[in-house]
Amino acid sequence: MGMTIIEKILSRASGGEARAGARVWAPIDLAVVRDFGGPNVVLGFQEFTDHGRVFDPDKVAMTFDYQAPAKDTKVANNQRLCREFAKEQGIDKVFDVNEGIGQHVLLEQGLVAPGSVIVGTDSHMNLLGAVGSFATGMGTTDIVAAWYAGRLWFRVPETLKVTVRGQYKSPVSAKDLTLFFLRSVGTDRANFMSIEFTGDTIERLSLAGRLTLASMVTEINGKIGFIAPEGETLAWLRSRCPGTVEAVMPDPGATYADEMILDVGDLEPQIACPHAPDNVKAVSEVAGAPFDSAFIGSCTNGRFEDLQIAAQIISAGGGIAPGIRLVVVPATKEVAREALAAGLYEIFLSHSVMVTNPGCSLCTIGHHGVLGAGDVLLSTSNRNYLGKLGKGSEVYLASPATVAASCVRGRITDPGEFE
Repeated sequence: MGMTIIEKILSRASGGEARAGARVWAPIDLAVVRDFGGPNVVLGFQEFTDHGRVFDPDKVAMTFDYQAPAKDTKVANNQRLCREFAKEQGIDKVFDVNEGIGQHVLLEQGLVAPGSVIVGTDSHMNLLGAVGSFATGMGTTDIVAAWYAGRLWFRVPETLKVTVRGQYKSPVSAKDLTLFFLRSVGTDRANFMSIEFTGDTIERLSLAGRLTLASMVTEINGKIGFIAPEGETLAWLRSRCPGTVEAVMPDPGATYADEMILDVGDLEPQIACPHAPDNVKAVSEVAGAPFDSAFIGSCTNGRFEDLQIAAQIISAGGGIAPGIRLVVVPATKEVAREALAAGLYEIFLSHSVMVTNPGCSLCTIGHHGVLGAGDVLLSTSNRNYLGKLGKGSEVYLASPATVAASCVRGRITDPGEFE
């Protein structure tokens, strides 16, 4: 009987047959902490091991992206704690506040390969399924155990197969596809499941588009969303990862717990309305609604192509409307350099757009730029739960094109107006 992607990965890692529902022990290829959650892991590890050694410093990484740079002394002390621990342990994979969003940095550094098993303190660690890695977020105790033993037990998830067909037309993007998927699947159907995205539409997605789709699997309670790397994405991975890099593909006879088919040939731009990521409508249904703040960035939409389409629309529209505050944040330093070289910074700055250092930025209330009561944010991020960015505020989720077009008009706007 054939295997799904998650069954194959965990079978190879565990050395046994890892069928859906089974519990297996698997070695960890990379155990990651970020500046949020990381200090608790360091303290927990020191207490549990009486200041012992991590199992393999080459398989431990730290990323500083949550509050970068530190916003107060408490955060600064926590970050310092992590840096000192890394120095003591000989951990050299420390990506500090200047590098950007952890998962994206790990990808750029060639530390994420198809079929790898990665754990971390970020609930969106599973976005690395965009390149076929089994990556998952975990709590403090689990990461402490991974640092100590180098392996963890996993319950093998069942798999939902999602086939996406049709070629959507600009300005519809991967974010619109993602929101439409959330609208279609809801928050219960994929609970704790591995999701395999396939079909001609998925094959055409760029790396940035794959990251967008995989980054929102957490919002439907999915365990991991897999997109088998191919074409340009596979070539990109091979140019960065050491050794042989091959995609892990499901067997033709794999057994799926559930299947669904989506046709996006006639898809319109989509928007998630307050206060849930699956409260999705066509942008045309809410066009004209007011907002006062906007954000383009995050692990969902902070790649170069996301910034590029936003810059093009803002430039074509002659700038952003009075009273609108737009913050643009590149996902990583590498993305920031590419945007700078392409002249995007000049476009943004000449049109009164705030561009900040790479990082997570306006994803949660822990960052600079939080909202006040009554503020309405139009965001490219992945969550819009009540109070996530400030008590009494509201958040809409949309594509970079929709956010940029709306900023130009000063109200929620279908980006098709700029085609």
